[in-house]
This record gives sequence, structure tokens and C-alpha cells, in this order.
Amino acid sequence: MQPLYLSTPWTIVLCFAGWFVLQFGAALICLKMPERWLSPENYLFRTHRWEKNGRLYLMLGVHRWKRLLPDGAAITKGGYRKKALADYSSENLERFLIESCRAELTHLLAILPFWVFGLIGPPSIVAYMFLYALAVNLPCIIAQRYNRPRIQVLKRKLNGRIARCKSSEAVCSENIQKI
Repeated sequence: MQPLYLSTPWTIVLCFAGWFVLQFGAALICLKMPERWLSPENYLFRTHRWEKNGRLYLMLGVHRWKRLLPDGAAITKGGYRKKALADYSSENLERFLIESCRAELTHLLAILPFWVFGLIGPPSIVAYMFLYALAVNLPCIIAQRYNRPRIQVLKRKLNGRIARCKSSEAVCSENIQKI
């Protein structure tokens, strides 16, 4: 049901503005969330058996196109950039995992309000908005779900090497750099 009837140009303008507001709103909500809600061990974020530790996403070619995706941290002050890891410390890898959960949730939430556009446009617009929401957000969700198990394996290897490293700091530092 379309309670608000607007001309086609106004409907288009409101759709563009609406998506901007809704996606930015989803990002703000997720930025304010406590990190404890964004644990990679939470059911929503954990890697499920059917994902085959991220190998499912390899079949989708994510490793070839994920670099083309924008990094939302570029538009938020103090955002955590996930494009490339510069620091392989355990603390930074943990931060990456939390921020990948935040990014995934942001994109999941950004899909949900597609139906709102049915209030200002014909019923067919809802289907188009749903397809748009999936096209814009699913690649980002897939990239996060592909990266997370890989970072978790890297973090386990790093923590294992640090635990086994009992010799001098130079040797320990050298072993960690090999990861």
C-alpha cells in the first residue's frame, strides 16, 4: 500500500536520499554498539559448517573482487581500515575480527529497510529496492565472512608461536615476522 503519492522525479530523489540516510543510520548504530556484542564467536558472526571455513566464498571468487569494495572506515572519523593489515599483533587481529563483525552487521541492517520505499512508490519499487539492497550489501557481507576465518587462523598461529617462543626476544621477534 502506497500512502504517499509523489511525482516520479520526487520518488527517485527520495529513494536516493532515503538509502543514504538508512545506510548511514545503520553505520552509526553499529559504530555505537559495544564491542562485546560484536564477538566473532556470536552465532550471527561465527563461521558455520556450510561455509567450509570461508572456502565457499572462494567459489564465488571473493579473493578476486573484494579489493574493489569500498572501505567504510574512510568516511568515519577514527574508523578501522580493513583493506589491508598493517599490524599483525594479536591485539590488532582481534580488533580486525571485531570490526569485521561490525561491518557485517552494518550491511545486514542496511538491507532490512528496503520495504520502506513501498510507502512512497508503487508496489513494484519494493522488489527493485530489495535487489538494490542485496547488490550493494551482500558483496561486503561475503567479504567479511571470507576474511574472518582466515584472520582467526592467523591469530591462532601467532598466539601459538608466541606461547612456544621461549628463547631470546630477537629469535622470538624473527619467528613472529615469518607468519
